[in-house]
Amino acid sequence: MRPSRSTKITTVTERHRLGHAGWLRAAVLGANDGILSTSSLLLGVAATNTTHGNVMVAGVAGLVAGAMSMAAGEYVSVKSQADAEAAELARESAELKADDVGEHNELTAIYVARGLAPALARQVAEQLMAHDALGAHARDELGISETLRARPIQASLASAASFALGAALPLVVAAPAPNTALIPLVAGASLPFLALLGALAARAGGAGVLIGAARVTFWGALAMALTAGIGKVVGTMV
Repeated sequence: MRPSRSTKITTVTERHRLGHAGWLRAAVLGANDGILSTSSLLLGVAATNTTHGNVMVAGVAGLVAGAMSMAAGEYVSVKSQADAEAAELARESAELKADDVGEHNELTAIYVARGLAPALARQVAEQLMAHDALGAHARDELGISETLRARPIQASLASAASFALGAALPLVVAAPAPNTALIPLVAGASLPFLALLGALAARAGGAGVLIGAARVTFWGALAMALTAGIGKVVGTMV
């Protein structure tokens, strides 16, 4: 007599980068913007040969305005996506109430297209819809899952906080620096920060670290050089 074998289902929780894609993108964009825009603003104003106080006022104003702008822009963008998802879910819910059989057939056809045999596809559709009909259609028909749902408040706060943190870095360097050394010190400190941020973002996304750091550093250096050059030109004209 064979010993009976018990069937045990083990739940394995895997961690994927996509689950953090929304807030990570907002945080990385905010920090990069904070460092780059504030350091460029400081260099541009400093190049006009104005006072150290005016440079710091411009930098602080840039930090506040930039953080609010990032928060508002990210909220509006992600809220529009969330509203579109809510509208699609509401329409799908109405369709489930109006035509349950048709929605079963629709979900079955989706699974057949993915490679399941028709009989198995219908069985899967019936079981999933019995468990959570709207969730099954949201995930497999609309491509909306709880992990990747749009979260406007989270994205907005992440953008504002990361921008302010990034913008504070060149300000901390500029605060004690004398006017004669402000431009090289801010540029020299901001570029490594940008390179580090680019490397971290690339690593978090599974891309090449060196490539990520190099491209962020290149565009950052270009933006600072152009802003400082324009500040120098304008300073001679005023």
